Amino acid sequence: MINRRKFLMLLGAGTFSIFTGCGESSKFAGEKNFAMEDFKLNSGYKMPRLGFGTWTLNDEQAENCVLHALKTGFRLIDTARYYGNEKGVGAGVRAAINENILTREEIFVTSKIMPGNYNQPDAAIENSLDALNIGYVDLMLIHQPGYNDEKVYKALERGVKAGKIRSIGISNYYTPADFERINKIAEIVPAVVQNENHPLYQNSKLQSYLKKYGTAVESWYPFGGRGNTQKILGNSTIIELAKFYKKTPAQIVIRWNLQAGYIVIPGSKNPAHITENFNVFDFELSADDMKKIAALNKNRRFENW
Repeated sequence: MINRRKFLMLLGAGTFSIFTGCGESSKFAGEKNFAMEDFKLNSGYKMPRLGFGTWTLNDEQAENCVLHALKTGFRLIDTARYYGNEKGVGAGVRAAINENILTREEIFVTSKIMPGNYNQPDAAIENSLDALNIGYVDLMLIHQPGYNDEKVYKALERGVKAGKIRSIGISNYYTPADFERINKIAEIVPAVVQNENHPLYQNSKLQSYLKKYGTAVESWYPFGGRGNTQKILGNSTIIELAKFYKKTPAQIVIRWNLQAGYIVIPGSKNPAHITENFNVFDFELSADDMKKIAALNKNRRFENW
């Protein structure tokens, strides 16, 4: 059976219906450019630049929406032990494989060790593997700085050596000094730093610093997160660009992330929004418009952990 990626590429332009795992049928617009080139991690593996975030979803929602996201075209799925939905994410991934939509090798799954498990990181890795039940984890992160996090990173390295994890990294480490505190004790250089990034907090200094290591920066909260989305999606510059490109404000923000070199993981439980968030490969922001969004940076984070 031809896999979905090849099918979509062969189909080319056009529109067709797909069954959505979030409970209804949806339209997917054929793309001029189905997928932007994956990010080649310093671990040797490739990571999709656009993914689906599952924060706030329960197991049932995660299963349905992950399946819908994979049917839509997403290949990167982000979860964490803290989210409490690893079982649902794993079920959604297995459902997509069982339906012959794609193979396990075509899906990239990220999870994270939460601070409550920092004293038993090896057990935490096993717990995530058991909950996901998808064979291995493509990327596992330390969820945030905290007591014992250096020992947690060493456990992640053991997971790589044991074949349980393919790539490892850190999350919510915002400065070069934060990064180097982990990197100096590492045998394996972090492949990814996942942080809050959006037009109001761009942190390009860290992104530039990490280039020498080949470490990718991944954006969570690309729309500002719960309670803050209108500060970004309602921004006059973003709205003006959305009208000009005949796209939604969310699509403008996602496209900016991609062109600025970030990996980005927007999340939603709304099937129409999930599909909308993927339909960003048929246009490109001009250099001048990228500068307009760069000028929105206020070094303003909405979370402080």
